[in-house]
Amino acid sequence: MPARALMFQGTGSDVGKSLIVAGLARALVARGLKVLPFKPQNMSNNAAVTEDGGEIGRAQALQARAARVAPSVHMNPVLLKPQSEIGAQIVVQGGVYGRASAADYQRLKPELMPFVLDSFARLKGEADIVLVEGAGSASEINLRANDIANMGFARAADVPVVLIGDIDRGGVIASLVGTKAVIEAEDAALIVGFLVNKFRGDPALFANGMALIAAATGWEVLGLVPFFPGARLLPAEDALALDAARPVKKGARIKIAVPILPHIANFDDLDPLDAEPSVDLVRVRPGQALPGDADLVILPGSKATIADLAALREAGFDIDIAAHLRHGGTVLGLCGGYQMLGRAIHDSEGVEGPRGSASGLGLLDVETTLANEKRLDKIEGTSSDGAPFTGYEMHMGLTAGPDCARPFARFADGNAEGAMSASGRVIGTYIHGLFADDRQRAAWLARFAPGGTAIAYEALVEETLDRLAAHLAANIDIDRLLSLAR
Repeated sequence: MPARALMFQGTGSDVGKSLIVAGLARALVARGLKVLPFKPQNMSNNAAVTEDGGEIGRAQALQARAARVAPSVHMNPVLLKPQSEIGAQIVVQGGVYGRASAADYQRLKPELMPFVLDSFARLKGEADIVLVEGAGSASEINLRANDIANMGFARAADVPVVLIGDIDRGGVIASLVGTKAVIEAEDAALIVGFLVNKFRGDPALFANGMALIAAATGWEVLGLVPFFPGARLLPAEDALALDAARPVKKGARIKIAVPILPHIANFDDLDPLDAEPSVDLVRVRPGQALPGDADLVILPGSKATIADLAALREAGFDIDIAAHLRHGGTVLGLCGGYQMLGRAIHDSEGVEGPRGSASGLGLLDVETTLANEKRLDKIEGTSSDGAPFTGYEMHMGLTAGPDCARPFARFADGNAEGAMSASGRVIGTYIHGLFADDRQRAAWLARFAPGGTAIAYEALVEETLDRLAAHLAANIDIDRLLSLAR
């Protein structure tokens, strides 16, 4: 018997759709249901490698984890990875399908809908309930034609919709009522109720607000969800999360600085460090200087390495990094950040934009040649300091040069990976997920202060998912949600 399904759309980006689906997935699994997450179309440079050898948005990987199932390419059949100049790379059912500008992609969407419906049908055949997440805003009527992410999918698959508004950003009444005002009547008819998320304070003070929204829209009140502080401990997908306020850590002994560049990718690599009580992780935007007292500078991944390298120089971060090294600091480049550390990056095939080459920072004696073939692998091994790790590779490029004779790590099969400078203070690697491994993170932290790691990161994520599920169960009528699914 095909699974029931229920879709969660939002009045805008970052209203909490991803976490609500993850929390509900964990809550429903606890009831003995087999739950599978699904997002028809995602736009994110934060991706995860799946068990079936492809890639999906990081949020769907977290939702799969919440549902206690392995992530699959069918959970996110269309993934858009924004790049400079050429628009976005299009990943379909886990593999690179092509590239398109924003305008060209709008015309391409009807071609992608069959893949979306195929993946959805596969999941429905394997689950008791499929929890579907929309993308962006349900009220983007300028993008409604050929839509595959929100109401276009909901109508094609006949899936009821719950609309989520975010009261923390303000204007939640207008955003929910305004959605009803602008969308087509047939789309509005698919919305069975609404949730208001991220409420702070006494819920009784907004009871009349909920009633006013219900009266203006005709939609059922399904819950007023208080702000969940633990959200910051879960891997985020939307780059908006990089600007979220972080609690002050009075006991922090290690300062790590991260330049935030326009096309940052896989920034969840930083989350385990941010969760450490001893670490002050400073995100530095262009216009600011890297802190002079940082112990470590991390250059994270990038979906447009050459463009981000130019942005890094324009911001003056190259000067800050040189000063950091002169004062005895350490620099780690992850994936695209590794490529930036070398002498040059060559893009003769136009993988990221116009064909050509760019001079790197020259801090590692290596060069990178970008290529169309993408490497997607789960890996394990040991770093040069003897610390084990598990992680994954996700990159399009080959890096080689004399400093590769000092590899950062060796994989379990004996192959060398990465490069280090003669001083050992400039390190580059293609390995993502390093810091999620407690053993590897402890080794890195021990370089800068005694004590190593204070948390078990994977256990922390599991505990947070359980707390999120309990939080939602206390504030949403889950039985009613199940009755609305079909």
